[in-house]
Amino acid sequence: MSNIAKVTLKRDIKRRVLLGHPWIYDNEIERIDGDYINGSIVDVYTFAGQFLGRGYINTNSKITVRILTRKPVDINREFIKNRFDEALRNRFNTVCENAYRVVFSEVDGLPGLIVDKFDKYLSVQFNTLGINMLKHQIIDVLIEIFNPAGIFEHTEGSVLEKEGLEEKVEWIYGTGPELIPFEVDGIKFLADTKGQKTGAFLDQRENVRKLMEFAKDKICLDCFSYTGNFGMHLLKSGAKHVTFVDYSERAIEIAKEIANLNLFKDCDFVVVNAFDYLKSNYENSKLFDLIVLDPPSFAKSSSNRDAAFKGYKEINYRSMRILKSNGILATASCTQVISQNEFENTLVEAGIDAKVLLKLLYRGGQSIDYPQMYNILESMYLKFLIIQIVYVNTI
Repeated sequence: MSNIAKVTLKRDIKRRVLLGHPWIYDNEIERIDGDYINGSIVDVYTFAGQFLGRGYINTNSKITVRILTRKPVDINREFIKNRFDEALRNRFNTVCENAYRVVFSEVDGLPGLIVDKFDKYLSVQFNTLGINMLKHQIIDVLIEIFNPAGIFEHTEGSVLEKEGLEEKVEWIYGTGPELIPFEVDGIKFLADTKGQKTGAFLDQRENVRKLMEFAKDKICLDCFSYTGNFGMHLLKSGAKHVTFVDYSERAIEIAKEIANLNLFKDCDFVVVNAFDYLKSNYENSKLFDLIVLDPPSFAKSSSNRDAAFKGYKEINYRSMRILKSNGILATASCTQVISQNEFENTLVEAGIDAKVLLKLLYRGGQSIDYPQMYNILESMYLKFLIIQIVYVNTI
């Protein structure tokens, strides 16, 4: 690859970059030499002239360069194919399952790209201008590897405007149903092409399997249920009853359809804001043996951290108050800007206010197909705890 523009970093380069983090921020760049267009491939050098990596540039984004490789190799179809092959090797036994995440952006060396597999279909997101310019080669490789019946693109969100991209929500190869059927743990699910992200969430795989051990004969609440991943698993493992709660009427209707597909009868569905639902049941007697809290991210940036802490404390406090003593609280956070310790400290504060003791039964995170890398802390977003709630006055 010739005539590549050269990005030279400032003298006081961050150790984060030297140690493998793929993001170069605008305030870390000393100068750019050579011609380029946003989205094109550039080479990155230290102030002293040492080659640091090759990636794509977008000066409209604070993250001006995203590094694809630390080697001076061509970014072509062969490069992309090698990245996919490596990602699949690092999925280990997950590739034997009916649904899993194929590529997880930066951690798999393809920043901006998300690929999920749902049975014989693929759902993809091209979240940056640079990865979007490689779209045709990426699709070509996906067809070669998977021979899918269809590939659905679900690229949307507030970040696209900064990247100079337009939303695209449509089949870009082949075709398929609006609700894509797939199976996890012997349970039939539906990925919603008109829903959130790629249509279904697969990152709680190990966590939900662990929670199944506590479900038998329990009266359960699946709060922020979306289309019902946790609740369906609880019903599969012998829960006495599950109430699904989500603000999205469409998500609840799909959850009903999923329950019918699996012949689950012991459940009901409520379309309401989960905060309001938990608050409205606060004064009632202890209602549930097991509650799941799997909310969306409460903060996209550090400027919203305080609001996120308040939200997590509120929903966990309310849940602790309507759980029976010795009840189970399964609680999650996918807010990357809040750390594991900060999330757990918030739960402790909620427990103090609720006058309960918290017994940790399980601490989990992302499933293996959502790999985490310590030098890319942004990849380590999911926190999950199973806690037994013990009322102080029952001891």
